[in-house]
Amino acid sequence: MKKVRLFVNENEKSRETANELTELLYSRGFTITEENYEIAISIGGDGAFLRMVKETDFDPSIYYIGIHTGTLGFLPEVLPNELKEFVSYLEYGDYKVNEVGVLETIVECKKDSKHFISLNEIVVRDSLLNSLTLDIKLENELLERFKGDGMLVSTSIGSTAYNLSFGGSMVYFKLHTLQLTPIAPFNSNSYRNLQNSVIIPEYVPIEMMPVEKNDLLLTIDGENHYIKGVTKINTKVGNKKIKRLRYHNVPFSKIIKEKFLG
Repeated sequence: MKKVRLFVNENEKSRETANELTELLYSRGFTITEENYEIAISIGGDGAFLRMVKETDFDPSIYYIGIHTGTLGFLPEVLPNELKEFVSYLEYGDYKVNEVGVLETIVECKKDSKHFISLNEIVVRDSLLNSLTLDIKLENELLERFKGDGMLVSTSIGSTAYNLSFGGSMVYFKLHTLQLTPIAPFNSNSYRNLQNSVIIPEYVPIEMMPVEKNDLLLTIDGENHYIKGVTKINTKVGNKKIKRLRYHNVPFSKIIKEKFLG
C-alpha cells in the first residue's frame, strides 16, 4: 500500500506534523493523493479521526489511522515524535488491522425516514432541550418508559467519548457492544428510571419511540440534526465495518491509566 491521503486539522502543530510526515512518506516512495488512496491518516485529535471516516463515507476498503496532535484522544494512536518509526511500519507492513463495526441508525418520521452512520455514538434529546419521554425496546420487549433529558447509545470504541461524560462505562476495546446511557433520568414517586448504563451485544437492535413530543435533536458523532415528527429510532451495529490500523499493541489498562490517571 503506497497511496496515502492526509486529513489535517487547521492548527500549527498539526500542519507542522503534516509537513514532516509528507517529507518522510515521499522519501520512502509513498504517494500523497486525494483519489484512489489505500491509507487515510488523520492528524489532530478524535474529532479529526471522526471527520476523516465520515468524509470517506466509512469506506471498508480504506485503512484508517490517526496521528495525535490534539488534547485528549483515544482514536489517534501515533505520536508526532514517532513519525519515522511509523513510516517504517507502513513501509514494511508491520501492523495489525482491527475491523470496527459502525453504528447504523434509521429514524422513521411521519412522512419519510433518515439514515445515519456513526462511529462513536448517537444522542437523542428533545429539540428544545426540554425533558423527553421515550419507550425503549430491546429484542421487541419494552425495557422501560424513560423520562429525562435524553438517551445516549454508544459503541465500544465510543464508550470513552461522550458516553463517559454522562457516567457510562468504559468498555474494553476488544468487546463488541452497544451501551444505553441515560442522561439525567428522572427518579421520583411518579417516574422510575434506570440510573445506570445497560450494555448489550452490538447486534441487538435498540428501538426508541418518543412519547408525546416528536420533534427531536439527534447528535450523531458530535453533529446536530433537528428532525420533526419522529415516530421511531432503530439503531444497531450493522454489517459495515472499517479497517483500523493498530500501531501500538498497548494494553487497555495502560491506555486508561495514561488518559485518566496521569
